[in-house]
Amino acid sequence: MSEIRSKARHRRRKTALAVGVPLTLTAAAALAYGTDFGVFGADAQRTASAATAAPAWATATADGFASVNALGQNGTYGGRDGQVVTVKTLADLEKYATAAEPYVIVVAATITMDPVGKEIKVQSNKTIVGSGTSGHIVGGGFFLGSGVHNVIIRNLTIRDAYQGVWNDKEHDFDAIQMDGAHHVWIDHNDLRNMADGLIDVRKDSTYVTVSWNKLSNDNKAFGIGWTTNVVTDITIHHNWIRETEQRNPSTDNAAHAHLYNNFLEDVADTTIKSSYGNYSRGATKMLLENSYFQGMNNPVIKDSTASIVQKGNTFVSTTGRNESGGTAFDPKTYYAYTADKTADVPSLLKSGVGPRSSIGTTTASTTAAAATTLTVAKDGSGQYSTVQAAVTAVPANNPSRVVIAVKPGTYREVVKVPSNKPHVTIQGTGGSRKDTVIVYGNAAGMQKPDGSGTYGTPGSATMSVQSDDSQVRNLTVTNDFDEAANQSLAGHQAVALLTTADKVVLDSLIVNGDQDTLELETAASDKLGRVYVTNSYITGNVDFIFGRATAVIDRSVITLKKRWNGTSAGYVTAPSTPGGRKGLLINRSTVNGDVSAASFFLGRNWHPGGSTTVDPQTTVRDSSLSAAIKSTPWSDMGGFSWKDDRFAEYKNTGAGAGAASSDRPQLTDAQATGQEIADWLGDWTPSAS
Repeated sequence: MSEIRSKARHRRRKTALAVGVPLTLTAAAALAYGTDFGVFGADAQRTASAATAAPAWATATADGFASVNALGQNGTYGGRDGQVVTVKTLADLEKYATAAEPYVIVVAATITMDPVGKEIKVQSNKTIVGSGTSGHIVGGGFFLGSGVHNVIIRNLTIRDAYQGVWNDKEHDFDAIQMDGAHHVWIDHNDLRNMADGLIDVRKDSTYVTVSWNKLSNDNKAFGIGWTTNVVTDITIHHNWIRETEQRNPSTDNAAHAHLYNNFLEDVADTTIKSSYGNYSRGATKMLLENSYFQGMNNPVIKDSTASIVQKGNTFVSTTGRNESGGTAFDPKTYYAYTADKTADVPSLLKSGVGPRSSIGTTTASTTAAAATTLTVAKDGSGQYSTVQAAVTAVPANNPSRVVIAVKPGTYREVVKVPSNKPHVTIQGTGGSRKDTVIVYGNAAGMQKPDGSGTYGTPGSATMSVQSDDSQVRNLTVTNDFDEAANQSLAGHQAVALLTTADKVVLDSLIVNGDQDTLELETAASDKLGRVYVTNSYITGNVDFIFGRATAVIDRSVITLKKRWNGTSAGYVTAPSTPGGRKGLLINRSTVNGDVSAASFFLGRNWHPGGSTTVDPQTTVRDSSLSAAIKSTPWSDMGGFSWKDDRFAEYKNTGAGAGAASSDRPQLTDAQATGQEIADWLGDWTPSAS
């Protein structure tokens, strides 16, 4: 889009210069993911035994409260920034788990604790993940002490510290215990037959998510609390708690406890009889929803001082107390989630919890099938030497996931994933998103080589994703059109990355351009096109995030660049949202850049061709805005007043944030509850594939 637009010239926009991350992004890592992260390649591996590829789960990040930015930690991603080690002995497991450096620790054997009951003192920034179903920890477990943070424990079986006494006070041998830790994700484990509890979240531990685990055959399943302080925030979802007597869980003085889609089962005519199920104690505020209780005694109980709000739970053959009362909270204030139907919970969890034999991703409704992988390498070591050749090799109407794994290097080419090739993932395999670069330099006003006219704005894209359920991960996409050298050219819009499909994930990317960097469209004006952008850097200057898609830009860094002539002026967004649809949501992100103060608008309202049927929308919320943002951050475009469209902010911070006024609309708290990630994405929950 041009910076100044008349009604007659109402259509499009400008471009990129350099490959790589601008220096201004270094400061932006306060948002922070600290250092680059992404899929681990061979050059980022280290093993305690034989070389091993990093499990797919090693690059995953937590959901629920463990995903919340707090206490100086931005989400929970474990050892993803560190090296990969494979361990088969207790000595190696303890060596790497207790190290100061980040590690992804792949457990590929049965490891027996010595002495019985030993709990390895895990340090911060670790992922401990079982290799398939072979990772067993026998006779002990893990301890996370005060201040330990950013830890992931996944895909393990932790078992058999039981010493012959059910309610064992002498042998406090837990599977996983934390005292004062934060940002911990416990996922897809099988925990059973320990001497005391299976999981203890104690002493003000907080920002914890426990998901897709099987907890069974134990006296105490899961305890939370042991402090008078009311600070713990915890999410517990999709766990099968079976044949455990108490603490299922017991939640004491938790500030926010969100329990959903759990299956609590007490099997009839066995030696284990449940004394209670979910227990809200002290000052706990608990939301309990869409969970299934089978045969439980006292399935839901609360203290007089505690709260439980129940929604959509099912109780079959239960007896005794089933209580609710008080007030809870809305988890969507903190994170997005979608609960499964309660009736589906038993079958879903019986097939989905615990370690997976083929390490992949379990979504909220199904286990992903194994993907076909095509490799790309410029040096000839892959199946293909260009990314487009690999895309071409994908069969039309492919029914399942195809991963195009692109080895580090610079690929100067145009890449297009056509609409008849869904379920495609293009993924850099380097240790950093900077290692794999796809770059080209077309602009809207350039003539096509075949003489059929100019490229136009969409046609200028370096990468176009036109197929549903596709993903781009861990690489850089750049349009390096030289605007200064082409001033005589009409049409400087130069797109780096274009999407025209539904359910598209853009994760851990650098998207580089000047004018019209990231174009987010739909296949047609009446089609839905949802895009989730996360953990990414986006650079540009004029209308550089634009289009009619329903798009979320989450936990990302948006960096403003000067124009080709060194001036500072521009617009972050230019939505052209159809009426009745959601537009652009910038959430939990940072907007900054080496530009003049008060020189950039957050956005302007694009009515393509003078259309009166569109209703452009941008919401910027819970984000940090630098001084580059104008105090009146929205602008008219093409003769249309932005005040007639949908532009708003909510709880932004930084020098560029401002108070509510007629020129700076702010959402109320009530309005903000309807403008969250889940409202944008609807029935779609993005997941790694």
